[in-house]
Amino acid sequence: MQRRDFIKKSSFAGGLLFLNPVLDLNLFQEFSQDELIGKGNPALYGEDFKLRETARLDFNLMKKAAKESGFNIHVVSSYRNYTHQNGIWERKYKSYRNQGLSHQKTIEKIIEYSTIPGTSRHHWGTDLDIIDSTKGIPSNPLSETHFNEGGRMHKFKLWLDENSEKFGFYLVYTNVKGRKGFAYEPWHFSYKPLSFKMLKEYKMLDIKKLLQNNKLMGSENFTDEFIEKYTRENILDINPDLLP
Repeated sequence: MQRRDFIKKSSFAGGLLFLNPVLDLNLFQEFSQDELIGKGNPALYGEDFKLRETARLDFNLMKKAAKESGFNIHVVSSYRNYTHQNGIWERKYKSYRNQGLSHQKTIEKIIEYSTIPGTSRHHWGTDLDIIDSTKGIPSNPLSETHFNEGGRMHKFKLWLDENSEKFGFYLVYTNVKGRKGFAYEPWHFSYKPLSFKMLKEYKMLDIKKLLQNNKLMGSENFTDEFIEKYTRENILDINPDLLP
């Protein structure tokens, strides 16, 4: 692009924002709000999993490299739309309430591992939960014990620690001391080349308004303090390498 053309386009964009500040949130966004909250219809690829195309290509390369090292990567979960996540939310909400937990305790229990619908990284087509199925698939595949020292997937975890980032995949919820929000998940990886940009745009959304409009089960118990804390700890207290 010629410098003169760039200046013209930059000035035009700046003029639009000055005349109509509402455009500020959308003018340069690559992803729609519906895509960011799981209500869009993104192009997804994969056979036993669903990812955006570039993420799928690099994931397949990582699978191939893992195979050469003696590991068989199995995807437990990848893309989940809003409806799917809401089903998980409602099932857990009803279960904990039936166990006698208060609304507040129910919410706290759910968000140890599960996200509120509309806030899940699995809505983006960039994140997946993976295990090593070389020794079979256990009945509780997403358990930290499998990845810890002495566990059946510990060597796989060490391989991921050394190699996953070479393919663009970063651990999201680390076991760094002092990290808050969701519990440690040694199986959850995110494709940084895309998710980094998506989180940057997601941060521009009005999370409070978003959650209120969706009228989730139990959402009447979402106080301003809760939403602020959830955003700070559960959405943003992640692997710092994934933060824009």
